[in-house]
Amino acid sequence: MSPVSFLTRPANWLWALHRYRATLSASPNFGFELCVNKTDAASLQGLDLSALRMVANGAEPVSVYTLRRFIEKFSRYGFRPEAMTPVYGLAENAVGLAFPPPGRPPVIDRVDRDALTREGLAKPARANDPKAMEFVASGQPLPRHEIRIVDANGRELAERREGRLEFRGPSATAGYFRNEAKTRELVRNGWLDSGDRAYMANGDIFITGRIKDIIIRAGRHLYPQEIEEAVGLIPGIRKGCVAVFGALDPRSATERVVVVAETAETDPEAREKLVARAQQIISEVSGALADDIVLAPPRSAPKTSSGKIRRGAAKALYEQGNLGARGHAVWRQLARLAFAGLGPQWRRVLASVRSVAYAVWWWSVVGLGYAAAWLGVMTLPGLQRRWAFIRKIAGSTLAALRVPVEARGLEHIPQRNAALVFNHASYADVIMLTAFLPGEPVYVAKKELAGQIFAGPFLRRLGVQFVERFDVAASVADVDALRAAAQEGRNLVFFPEGTFTRRAGLTGFYLGAFKTAADAGLEIVPGALRGTRSMLRGGQWFPRWAALGLEIGAPLRSCGCDFASVVKLRDEARAFVLEHCGEPDIDQLVKPKV
Repeated sequence: MSPVSFLTRPANWLWALHRYRATLSASPNFGFELCVNKTDAASLQGLDLSALRMVANGAEPVSVYTLRRFIEKFSRYGFRPEAMTPVYGLAENAVGLAFPPPGRPPVIDRVDRDALTREGLAKPARANDPKAMEFVASGQPLPRHEIRIVDANGRELAERREGRLEFRGPSATAGYFRNEAKTRELVRNGWLDSGDRAYMANGDIFITGRIKDIIIRAGRHLYPQEIEEAVGLIPGIRKGCVAVFGALDPRSATERVVVVAETAETDPEAREKLVARAQQIISEVSGALADDIVLAPPRSAPKTSSGKIRRGAAKALYEQGNLGARGHAVWRQLARLAFAGLGPQWRRVLASVRSVAYAVWWWSVVGLGYAAAWLGVMTLPGLQRRWAFIRKIAGSTLAALRVPVEARGLEHIPQRNAALVFNHASYADVIMLTAFLPGEPVYVAKKELAGQIFAGPFLRRLGVQFVERFDVAASVADVDALRAAAQEGRNLVFFPEGTFTRRAGLTGFYLGAFKTAADAGLEIVPGALRGTRSMLRGGQWFPRWAALGLEIGAPLRSCGCDFASVVKLRDEARAFVLEHCGEPDIDQLVKPKV
């Protein structure tokens, strides 16, 4: 379809979807906005969009306002909310990078405005907060691709911390053609710079804006698209014809917030009212005032061929004096902004120093704790004494790290004859479990650990059982050893995912642990770990402070030893872990483990 055909009559796209019973399509956000604004009931009579399973919304910032309006308007024509799919991609990764799970309605995150704009923390807002900011989830990275959020120093941030989005994967570009300088700016230690700011929560990516477009004023981050959308709703202002950008004031060395809004209004009094209303809206939306509002005649704001505002071009025209008279800020306001800008810079330096100091403290505490545990386990007689000792060491380690742990359901753990299964997210998992699991549990570990100089003897003194690649059921000797340990009255501890990765999400469970439990007549006790991946992510050695959680479920028992019964037991345990681990289900994106 010709773009001109769509731009002149958006209903053409909708009727094409209807005519061909389309199941998949895509459009930038402005396309959905055009469909809402430029179609009427008469032109849509008889339209049926019920065949759509996914319509991707990408290529530009996704507006929560547009999503809601499109879903509300076209639901009467068979459009399902779960078909609306906000996605994220960029040309440097063959366009696609992140998609939400198919069939999931848009996930909208409401965050506290002050916490995000001042501290870069995407703190969930109160339900009745009128100033909350809303961002829509763009899903999770596609298979074999990775995304991370980093600070100004390139260190990965924890969940709900806003920073620069970097990515890598098999679809990523090797660089810019015959432009080594630009390639060096793009690639950093194997990761590619997206040029976007974002945060992650529950495995989803939330894009907050382009780095070059975000305005930093008095230490606050202002998001142009949010202001443009709000000002565009003012009667008398042309919707979709508002540009917001920051212009450096050489006198104060701060960014001035400039709003260019198209209007056909020429009456001076009416124009003054438009400016006053725009300032009120901007203050309500961003908590700040614009330094200059330029009411420009129609078709003044430059756009791309697809209708998107070109903020950089609008800024150039403004600085050349071609968009109207330049506003003048009051000197007191400029002085206040210049002074206030020093605070955020100092806070960023302190935050960086604190993160490094905590990492050093973390490794010091963990290192000393492991050394003490190793000496105690290697010298103390009796399994019960060794476990009592390292349990105290693990608890003291968590306390010294000032890590809050919410442990629930510990009463569900039997004293004996049970197999405990947990998700595996980090090396920190074992520290937390050791601090809370009762008795002398039998950890089931990969055989590679048995040959390590320090870890091997240490783990053997604790009665750890080593198995071949976590596929317990594949080795008769392994099964017999585990059955013997259970008969001694010790609980078995499995990580049925097999191993962990840096990517957030619960993968498939191997069947070996559940087959072993069914054959031995053991109850399965599911457990979910939260926060350990944020504390120490796989593939990196820079720990961060994170609140931890442990949730133990009610025991499950297999109704038989046949394959179907074992699979049912596996699925029930995994469903509990998925519900309480706080991470997405990525099993559907990987090869099933059987």
